[in-house]
This record gives sequence, structure tokens and C-alpha cells, in this order.
Amino acid sequence: MHMQRWITSIVALPLLIWLILETDPLLFAAFIALIYILSLLEYYRMVFPASDMEPNLLMRIWGGIGGLMLIAAALTHVLQWVIGALALNVIGTGFVAVLVFRYQNDVVPQAMKQLAGVLYIGLLLSFLVLLRNHPQGIYWIFFLLAVVFAGDVGAFYAGTRWGRRKLCPSVSPNKTVEGAAGGLLANLVVGGIFKVLLLPDLAWGAALAGILCIGIAGQAGDLFESVLKRTAGVKDSGRLLPGHGGLLDRIDALLFAAAAAYMLQSLAG
Repeated sequence: MHMQRWITSIVALPLLIWLILETDPLLFAAFIALIYILSLLEYYRMVFPASDMEPNLLMRIWGGIGGLMLIAAALTHVLQWVIGALALNVIGTGFVAVLVFRYQNDVVPQAMKQLAGVLYIGLLLSFLVLLRNHPQGIYWIFFLLAVVFAGDVGAFYAGTRWGRRKLCPSVSPNKTVEGAAGGLLANLVVGGIFKVLLLPDLAWGAALAGILCIGIAGQAGDLFESVLKRTAGVKDSGRLLPGHGGLLDRIDALLFAAAAAYMLQSLAG
């Protein structure tokens, strides 16, 4: 399983690098949109029982559209459009709820699940598009990915070697306090290196604080997705990526970390 994870990462890496370096922001946004749809389908399979999939078809379709609107709004790099897209999704969900209420009395919980999916996946993925649209967006994306990947690897190896105290056993029994600390240390080391290489004008104080925030956010994102899987009674969100499980399993830390990185970018100017 561990070898499969590395092979999958190595195979996917050239495509990811090419998409980030591609000069047309629209292509990168289209890639993020594809990631959104595939991740949302995994989310739906976890939160909607199989018996409810057909009755909730209209609600799920609107959820897909809502997230795509968020990503399209982020492409304009105008925050008001992102807020407007969020509001439009809520309004549209309300209309859908009214339409299906006569056939499905528990439509409100279903609508909340759909809205949560759009916020959790669509809104947080849109921060990657906002990051990429910055004049130094390519550097920021590489910086973010390096920090998140380093934290993931550092936490795994530190936890395997020195892990003793459970971090959150009710959610993820294999994660340890030592692993979390090792992940944050890897965040700082690799983030510092990439800061020097890619973002030399970023002040060290802001960089180190931002790297820690990104690392902590990433670990929180990982644990939150574990809560979703525990609640749904599944081990992985899907089977798309050999060794990793589903796509949502691979981007869970990145979702939260992307928002933290965008805040750092906004503060840095």
C-alpha cells in the first residue's frame, strides 16, 4: 500500500506540475473544476444513503453547479463574485427544496448536506484558483503544495518511528501527537526552503507563522475528512487513486490549507 502511494504520486506529479506552470489560468481552473466534481461525487456517496441517491438527484446536481459557479467566480479574482456565487447557491437550494418537499419530507437535512458539500469542497478549492491568479501565483501554489506534502510525509514517518500518544483516537486511531509534531517540523523546514527559493520577498516572521497555520489547517482538514468517513462507516472516500483511496482522501489536508495560504498571501500583499 505504501509503495502504491509513492508510485501514484510520482506518476501524477508531471501532470500536476504542467498544469500549474501552464500560462492560461483558465486551464488550471478547469482542472480544479474537475477535481471538484470528482470529489463531490465521493462526498455524496458518503453523506447520502444509497436509497436516497435517486430522490436527491436534483439537489445533488444543483450542488455540482453551485461549486462550479464558485470556481468560475474565483477565476475573476473578484471576492464579491465569490460571495454572490455562494448566495446564489443558497437561493437555488431553497428553490429545489420547495420543489421536492411534496415528495420528500426530510428535504431540509438533505439540503444542509448539499450546502455543506459546496462549502467544504467547492469554496475551499476556489482558494487555489484565487492563489493562482496572484502575480506570483505559480510560486504560491508550489509553496503550498510543498508545505502540505512535507507535513503529510513528516507526520507519517515521525508517527511510525516515534508515535506513542494518540492524537484523536476516536477519529483516527493511527495518528499520534508525535506524528503531528513531526509533520509541523517538516512543514517549517520545507516551507522555509521553498520560501527562500520562490518567495524571497516574504517576511520571515509572516512566513513562519503562515507555514505553521497552513500545517495546522492541513492536519485539521485530514481529521475532518476522517470524521466524515467514520460517520459514513467507510475506510476511504473512494478508489480512484491506488494506495491513497479516493480523491477526497488525497486533497483533504489541501482544502483547509489552501484557505490558510490565501490568507497569508492576502496579508503579504
